[in-house]
Amino acid sequence: MKIVIIDTSCGNFCSLKYTIKKLGFNCKITNNQNLILNADKIFLPGIGSAKSIIKKLKKDNLIRLIQNCKIDVLGICLGMQILGKYSEENEGILTLGIIDYSVHLMNNKYFPIPHMGWNKVNNIIKSPLFDKIKKNSYFYFSHSYNICINNYTIATTTYEKTFSSVIHKENFFGVQFHPERSGTNGIRLIKNFLKM
Repeated sequence: MKIVIIDTSCGNFCSLKYTIKKLGFNCKITNNQNLILNADKIFLPGIGSAKSIIKKLKKDNLIRLIQNCKIDVLGICLGMQILGKYSEENEGILTLGIIDYSVHLMNNKYFPIPHMGWNKVNNIIKSPLFDKIKKNSYFYFSHSYNICINNYTIATTTYEKTFSSVIHKENFFGVQFHPERSGTNGIRLIKNFLKM
């Protein structure tokens, strides 16, 4: 199986690559268009700012490629957020526009921002991503922006307010948490994505 991690220059690449290797697969961290187009599975990780990751993808001529991709893609954290059409971050930025949602700063009154640490993920729609993962299992989060519940939400998390923690549209999946830092549940989710 050909597995690619898109090099966004702002991702948890080493941890993700290590987790994939632990599952018995090799993968490449790359921005090479041919390698990406010939992959069986694609990971789109991201930490930092939406502006930085979009700028890097534009520089590498990967925007159109990702938008038109027919291969299974898993966006992680910021990688999930940029699958939407717009982010409030950096005074507002247009993102990939693959899925019809926007990203907003968490509007908490009592809970601190960023949302960091372990929290429950409530899968509300059956998905192969959650095969052999119990409902309300814990995953590791680290983010200040989130996505409201929408037509593509398949799992939610509550941190004062409830938001989308997993989305799915066609061959595009996104998780707000970091599966590569989420222990057994995270490893299982990555394994599920790879075997779909």
